[in-house]
Amino acid sequence: MNWDQIEGNWKQMAGRVKEKWGLLTDSEILAAAGKREQLAGLLQERYGYAKQQADQALDEFSDELNSSPGIERPKSSFFRS
Repeated sequence: MNWDQIEGNWKQMAGRVKEKWGLLTDSEILAAAGKREQLAGLLQERYGYAKQQADQALDEFSDELNSSPGIERPKSSFFRS
């Protein structure tokens, strides 16, 4: 799942973010609104991650969402007639 999709479905994704990074407050997660750079900054602040480490953690999170059952992925309009 790419970050545009995550940002577009942020209300559904916020719970998963809270599960993964429990030190982030609900208000911080909601304020991030799915914006990758803002979330990376929060990870750096709360967890002491370096920028590269925060980026890697967010890449891994995105990959996890791709392989998670129960996550609805947007259908591509490319194949619609």
